[in-house]
Amino acid sequence: MGAHVEVKALSAWYGTRQALEDITLELEPDTTHAVIGPSGCGKSTFIRCLNRLHEEVPGASVEGRVLLDGEDIYDPATDPVWVRRQVGMVFQRPNPFPTMSIRDNVAAGYRLNGRVHHAALRHVVERSLDRVGLLDEVRDRLDAPASLLSGGQQQRLCIARAIAIEPQVLLMDEPCSALDPAATLRIEDLLRDLRAHYTIVLVTHNMQQAARVAQQTAFLLATDTGPGRLVEAGPTKKIFTTPEDPRTEAYITGRFG
Repeated sequence: MGAHVEVKALSAWYGTRQALEDITLELEPDTTHAVIGPSGCGKSTFIRCLNRLHEEVPGASVEGRVLLDGEDIYDPATDPVWVRRQVGMVFQRPNPFPTMSIRDNVAAGYRLNGRVHHAALRHVVERSLDRVGLLDEVRDRLDAPASLLSGGQQQRLCIARAIAIEPQVLLMDEPCSALDPAATLRIEDLLRDLRAHYTIVLVTHNMQQAARVAQQTAFLLATDTGPGRLVEAGPTKKIFTTPEDPRTEAYITGRFG
């Protein structure tokens, strides 16, 4: 089961430039949450704040709270490594370790946790590949380099790598933007299956994709000179058919952005 995530008054900076201001949002477990908005509104920054990757950027800073099942991930006593084990991430472009085998790509994070028993590793690798629908496609070449896979297969491999350590939350930053339509549909089908096990946060520019796979949607918007702010959030059907804010309707119908 996924974690319940509460974002409270979250603001983020890159040096002196503020990227996000006062974001408060609740993310329900076992649900796919789409984050939409024009380029530059802070969508990627927002999800990178959910697993403390934002602070890895030199000069970056965060204010506010992010509660993971009630535990503040920004508490000074909270280990960022623990946070990233609970909150996995898949990036815009498939990024498997190209010189490593398919098997070792999936096992990489699990090995970092200090779990190296051979039988356990085999189970984790096969279970993770099976969950993303890749096991039957690669069963006979698990020791082949990951670079030999197609783009869509590489992205599913990256998802398998992310879920191998059994996180509670899965962040996905435009995971289909570099894929062809057929591979995109495979990832969307996978998202529908995975939401029963994780809290999924999906950044996407594709309004049709958000409508197809997300149960909840949050719309972020920034002015030319100001930081990104949350305009509106709620059930996806409501956001797309009867939004409360006219800016949401204007964005969804393509009048700007």
